[in-house]
Order: sequence, then C-alpha cells, then structure tokens
Amino acid sequence: MKQIMIVDDSPTDTHLLQKMLEKNGYQTLTAGNGSEGIEVARLMRPDLILMDVVMPGLNGFQATRELSSNPETSSIPVIIVTRKDQKVDRVWGIRQGARDYLTKPVSESALLSLIDEALAG
Repeated sequence: MKQIMIVDDSPTDTHLLQKMLEKNGYQTLTAGNGSEGIEVARLMRPDLILMDVVMPGLNGFQATRELSSNPETSSIPVIIVTRKDQKVDRVWGIRQGARDYLTKPVSESALLSLIDEALAG
C-alpha cells in the first residue's frame, strides 16, 4: 500500500485530505509544518508528499526545495496543495522542485489523478 505524507498546519485540511486518501486505499502520515515534514520524510520515506505552502516556520516552498535538493529525499514526488492560487506561486512551486501544484479546495478526482501520475513516474 502506498504511503502519502500530508504536510499542513490546518487540522481541518489535513483531516479532509486524510479521509480522501484513506478511502482510496492510501496510508497517510502527517506533519504540521515544513521542518517536521522534512524530518518525517527522511525517517519514513513516504511514496509521495502533499505540501501546503503557508505554514509557520519553514514554509512549503522552502521545505519542497530542501526535499528536492537532498539526495535522501529527492526521489519523493511533492505535490503542492495550497490556497495560494496566483500563477507566480505555481511557477515558484514548480521551480522549488514540486511535481505539480493544486489549489484548495481540492477536487478528489483531480488530486487522485495527480497522485497516480506522480507515482507512475
């Protein structure tokens, strides 16, 4: 079973994503901020990471850059899932190493499609 980590400081958004993923057969891990997300990714090696952007401390762009540039975690695809919907945010997220970018509220079918694509390589 594929394991997906959700990095988000909102308990509500984390819960919604967890329910969506678990009912579709994924195991989930969670982290409440970018620093914790990096640490959990190094320890647990999830198959994919869903990353919020606006979080206290290390934001999602910074955490994504760290994950994608570190040889230990660079093979883990990151999909940014955020409320930041400006084109410049999307471009910046991809430049930091994200595989894709999705704005909240997320559509279950769109999210699952991006996850399938990212996990397929």
